Formats: sequence, structure tokens, C-alpha cells
Amino acid sequence: MATVLALHAHPDDEVFMTGGTLARAAAEGHRVVVVVATDGVVHAGTERVPSRLDELRASARALGVARVVHLGYADSGHGEVLFPDPPGRTRFVRAGTAEAAERLAAVLREEEVRMLLSYDGNGGYGHRDHVKVHEVGKLAAELAGVPRVLEATMPRDGVARLLGLARLLRLPVRFDPAALDHAYSPRAAITHRIDVRRFARQKRAALAAHRSQVHGTGRLSPLLRLLIRLPLPVFALLLGREWFIDASPVRQAAPVS
Repeated sequence: MATVLALHAHPDDEVFMTGGTLARAAAEGHRVVVVVATDGVVHAGTERVPSRLDELRASARALGVARVVHLGYADSGHGEVLFPDPPGRTRFVRAGTAEAAERLAAVLREEEVRMLLSYDGNGGYGHRDHVKVHEVGKLAAELAGVPRVLEATMPRDGVARLLGLARLLRLPVRFDPAALDHAYSPRAAITHRIDVRRFARQKRAALAAHRSQVHGTGRLSPLLRLLIRLPLPVFALLLGREWFIDASPVRQAAPVS
């Protein structure tokens, strides 16, 4: 048994691209730790009770995660405007990569982590905090000597098909198709495809735990509400696989189960 640590940018990110993998690792007896770079708060004064970190802890319980750590940074937001740092916190994208990596490396050493889950070089869909996660995770793994590094991603062509289907079904998804040229990863780069359909119930419960996002007014909230209301077999069909790129110092065989 080993310790698996997943680095994420914001509360709720842990669900979409790694939730099933984390639940599967926990069910198989591994110790699972989630580290989140930011608290998910962009604007001062918008903190909620329970906070997004409280929601993350509830999500973690649903997935079987043993420990949650916040690196102490603030959400950098997504879009053309990068707001000033809130009082007492630095926006993650402004943090020194070496400083943030050392914070993460301290947790990696403490937990004797054998596998780090991070993000691909594009940061998934390109959020600046997600790109920063890739940079920080890569350096921290080197500092702490973590032997296995898997970078969460999705096959770019598969994302394009899903977006096309969403438009046909008039689902509440807004995304610039041209942005896919620089988002996620080409299928040829993906080394691991993990079947997590058996853990769809845990993954759906983890998503539902992020109540401020599901029941809020954000651009993705209508889609999130739709997802948690889906029958479990349909939810498993849509979100029952997770993909990774092996970025370990020495690559090992890639499971596709």
C-alpha cells in the first residue's frame, strides 16, 4: 500500500478529472491525500459558510480521502483581468513557483508520497491556476523525489465530440471550440486510461458536496445541477473514465482497466 497525493488548483477540481481514481485508490487500501493550491475565493467578501474548503472536505470524505491540505493561496480567477491580491493572501498565479513547490514538497516528504497526480502542461482547459499546478507539481516532485507522477488530462478529440453533443442537446455549456487547439492533450500523448465506473456513486456524491458551485449562479452551475440529477448509469457513462500522462522520471507500464 502506498500514499497517493493529488494536487489541484481549486475546491471541486478534485472531482472531475481524478475523483474516480482517488476513490478507487482509497478502496484498494492506499492512503489518499488531496492538496489544493487555493481556497477558491476570487473576490474578498464572497466567502460562504460553509466555505469552499469545507465543501472540499465533504467531497474528500465521499471519495475516501484521508487528508486535505490547503497551500494557502487565493484563486487567481479566469479571464483577462487579474485582480489585486486579497488581504493576507497571494493569488496562486503570482506566487513564486519555487516557493509554492517547496510548500508542496514538504507535504510530499511528510506523507512519503509514492505517486503524485497533477495536471498536464496545458492545465486542462487552460485556467492560469491549472497551468501553475502543472509547474509547481513538476518541481515539487523533483524536490521530494516522488517516483511516480501522473498528469490528469482528457483526450482533446473526445472533448470536442462531447462539446458537439452538448450543443446538439442544448445543454448549458459555454466553450470556445477554437480554444481546444491549446487545451487538454492529444490522444497519442495519453498513457493511462482508468475505468472508474464502479466509483460513479462516490464521484457523484463528491460533486454534490460542492453546494456553492452546484446551486450557485456561475456559468457551470446549470450543468453541475444536471450532472448530479442524472441516473447513476448515465453519470457513469459520461464521467466513468479518467486519463493521465505518465510524467514519471522512469515511465512504467500503462494500465487501461
